[in-house]
Amino acid sequence: MKLPTLREVGTDAKLLLIGIPVFIWTMVPIYHMFVFAISPKEDAFSGKLWPDHPTLHNFSIVFNQQHYFLRDFWIQFWNSTVIAVAVGALTLFVATAAAFSISRLRVPGGRAVMNLALFTYFIPAAFLAVPMYRTMGNYGLLNTHLSLILAMVTIASPYAIWVLKQASDKLPVELDEAATMDGASTLQLFRLVYLPLMMPSLVAIGTYAILLAWNEYLYAFLLLSNDTDITLPVALGNFLSADDSPWELLMTTGFIYALPPAAIYYAFKRYMVGGLTAGAVKS
Repeated sequence: MKLPTLREVGTDAKLLLIGIPVFIWTMVPIYHMFVFAISPKEDAFSGKLWPDHPTLHNFSIVFNQQHYFLRDFWIQFWNSTVIAVAVGALTLFVATAAAFSISRLRVPGGRAVMNLALFTYFIPAAFLAVPMYRTMGNYGLLNTHLSLILAMVTIASPYAIWVLKQASDKLPVELDEAATMDGASTLQLFRLVYLPLMMPSLVAIGTYAILLAWNEYLYAFLLLSNDTDITLPVALGNFLSADDSPWELLMTTGFIYALPPAAIYYAFKRYMVGGLTAGAVKS
């Protein structure tokens, strides 16, 4: 068994010295959110590291919608889920088709389209919120889930196209040539050769688009207004409109809302790392 060298031990020690404080700094807000969630209302601001009488009553209130701000909790949770999944699916469809056309079919003007799409990121997304609101109003899409889905696909697609295009460039051209010689059509080439080889990047981009839509607040706040149509992040913001906000219920709801994206990330984290960095280096 080979013992680690002094240099390797020093490198590991430096990584630990950096990683441990970053981990603690990241986990402290989550810990305090959980402490709020299991604290009775009278103990929520006690300042203690652990409540004297921890309880799951707050979770019961949220799950059973036993508060004014939570009367549509499950509907809003469902809205967030539907919108996030739809954004992920549409972003994958647009980005995969665009990356395949640009990288494999070499369509004229493809690279210009990709560069123009990336150019949109020079404009902060917040600056586009009002123009997007007016555009959706002109087409009669305000207060519909479709408006938010289209807005989020617009934001997510340029980056998704760039990542998939870079990953697609790494695939050997000989695979396309061999499939074409065997009589494969363009659609068969896309479905039987391209998609299976691109699966890690597709999972990564789909996860990225889902999480982007799941956490979106500004566009959801502008484009949706009805209590039964809004997403849960907007509903969480409504908690702060009261003079005596139920912070323990706000943190409980936020903690519950944070669990699905955490589960998705940890389920596909190996794809996230590999897929989002595909094409960063040449083979």
